[in-house]
Amino acid sequence: MAQTTPVHPVDEVPPARHLAAFGLQHVLAMYAGAVAVPLIVGGAMKLPPADLAYLITADLLICGIATLIQCVGFWRFGVRLPIMQGCTFAAVSPMVLIGTTGGGLPAIYGSVIVAGLAIMLLAPVFGKLLRFFPPLVTGTVILIIGLSLLPVAGNWAAGGVGSADFGEPKNLALAAFVLAVVLGVQRFAPVFLSRIAVLIGIAVGLAVAVPFGFTDFRGVGNADWVGISTPFHFGAPTFEFSAIVSMLVVALVCMTETTGDFIAVGEMTGRKVSPRSLSDGLRADGLSTVLGGVFNTFPYTAYAQNVGLVGMTRVRSRWVVATAGGILVLLGLLPKLGAVVAAIPAPVLGGAGLVMFGTVAASGLRTLAEVDFTGNNNLTVVAVSVAMGVLPVGVPTVYEKFPDWFQTVMNSGISAGCLTAIALNLLFNHLPGKAGSGAAEADGLAGGGIEKGVEKSREEAV
Repeated sequence: MAQTTPVHPVDEVPPARHLAAFGLQHVLAMYAGAVAVPLIVGGAMKLPPADLAYLITADLLICGIATLIQCVGFWRFGVRLPIMQGCTFAAVSPMVLIGTTGGGLPAIYGSVIVAGLAIMLLAPVFGKLLRFFPPLVTGTVILIIGLSLLPVAGNWAAGGVGSADFGEPKNLALAAFVLAVVLGVQRFAPVFLSRIAVLIGIAVGLAVAVPFGFTDFRGVGNADWVGISTPFHFGAPTFEFSAIVSMLVVALVCMTETTGDFIAVGEMTGRKVSPRSLSDGLRADGLSTVLGGVFNTFPYTAYAQNVGLVGMTRVRSRWVVATAGGILVLLGLLPKLGAVVAAIPAPVLGGAGLVMFGTVAASGLRTLAEVDFTGNNNLTVVAVSVAMGVLPVGVPTVYEKFPDWFQTVMNSGISAGCLTAIALNLLFNHLPGKAGSGAAEADGLAGGGIEKGVEKSREEAV
């Protein structure tokens, strides 16, 4: 009898009821972030409510299509890992500047299309840079991703940035209640229920929020039942040089962040990201960004929020996230459904976010545990990289006197920390060192020297 080849957990297809529950959990984890970008950009441009609603439904539709491309893949497009796609926050400031200084939405979309094409062309080049991401760098980057996301969860827990009751004890109490439910389900519930602990926490939190007046469902009644995004709804794109240059800088930042997210998910799922799969994933990012420019939305990247959910639930199937992509497509075609999800109060999401984003940071520490810190400068690499990554998170105005291109790169804690980690690893572990410095030894320990240990941990995880 022929022996069947075991299916990798990433490629397993769970039962339909599990796919639906796990997929919805991923949608709820990223929904607030997904709709925030069109709300911020449209709000800054003072667009009417109908246009804002159009931007949101277009965004959700392309979020879903981009996620399907990334998870399912075709030809040389898609990393084929459980990766959710959404609009990048790195593009918000440049897009607001482009949109409010005369170019409007057509100039934004022209620059987005060019940026997407550039990402597709540069994907093979970025794929060859994977050797500069040894566990010393990847662990540091994953840690920074988690730390950078925690303030997002904190703002949600307090009521959402700009809310009239921001920081009210009732908001923090609701967030704490949701956090307690998530932890309780994860600890005491059966295995399947523990894996949808975030979904249960959000559902229970919403049930408690309704009678206490946290929710506002007026937007549901005003939303259309069906909405279809058509190409170039706001006019043919225009291609302005300054807009294109700023968006190309955003493209490089997105590629750096996405590389860190891919590596993080590869570590969590036990499927190491190869140069080819990295190139395929970045190429899918570029294609999705081009689609964003055509269908009235914005640049797309991997969402770190969902990286934490993969690590927390230990559900590694890419088909779960593909199902989430399908749900997003439905939300984009049925605005009334999207309005229901949008009515979930920020504190409910905040309580769930604290444990998810903390899981990302903890995963980074787990990767760093494989690195040898004795007799070398690896501790310095981690220390300075984390400091540079957390600096713009803790002091958001620290770079406001610098040029726009510099702010675009360094105001993202993930890209700032990632670039610092790569540069310091090259400085201390790759360049020829002084006699007795142990540079060569550190290089081996920081990179390939510990690969066997990492591979063993991956095998155990599988």
